[in-house]
Amino acid sequence: MNTKLTGMPECKFGLNDKLVIDRENYHHGSRKAGVEIDDCTFHRCVRLGKFDADRTITFIPPDGEFELMRYRVTDNINLPFRVIPAVQEEGQTRVSINLKVIANFSDKLYAQHVIVRIPVPRNTSKAKIKVSLGRAKYEPEQQAIVWRVKRFLGKAECMLSADVDLMPTVRKKAWSRPPISVDFQVPMFTASGVIVRFLRVYDKSGYHANRWVRYITRQDVTGYQVRI
Repeated sequence: MNTKLTGMPECKFGLNDKLVIDRENYHHGSRKAGVEIDDCTFHRCVRLGKFDADRTITFIPPDGEFELMRYRVTDNINLPFRVIPAVQEEGQTRVSINLKVIANFSDKLYAQHVIVRIPVPRNTSKAKIKVSLGRAKYEPEQQAIVWRVKRFLGKAECMLSADVDLMPTVRKKAWSRPPISVDFQVPMFTASGVIVRFLRVYDKSGYHANRWVRYITRQDVTGYQVRI
């Protein structure tokens, strides 16, 4: 959060109606519907008793930017992209790559700064690449074909095809096929399913506070990977 409020007003933050903390609603082998979050921690300004009672986050915020809440989701994650690779090794001189990337989010949204890294063998000499969107090139220092798309619309399907030529080598070691990695940012999309129902500011002086909520789903540390 980033706050610039006068005085010390109390704020209240409401999340999903059905929010399950640390799988607390498992009962007799069954599970209630809701968004399940684990390892939930709060900033020290949060009144934990209020959250335990009604699942609202009540706090008096410090001035400036701070992390109000941190949590982890492991089930029912809405992955923003589906990556479908087809890689074929043609002897010891060539590799054929076909890759389809599908945006699973709404067509009213878009992803930005999308970077797809497709690993190639160490003895790659050159690559002939075609893409339906953006730009792609072989980058020897990364030992990968790097595909960059500035703006990827929701529900869109984009294709990359590449013919990779390999240099002769005396080593017969098989290519290990490292995973494809994807970096991206998707504004106004929440992969976890956690949403904000309301944000209220209570102040006895009655001044008006401007409030806004922004969602963003991003991956930029090569954690979103697809095996080939």
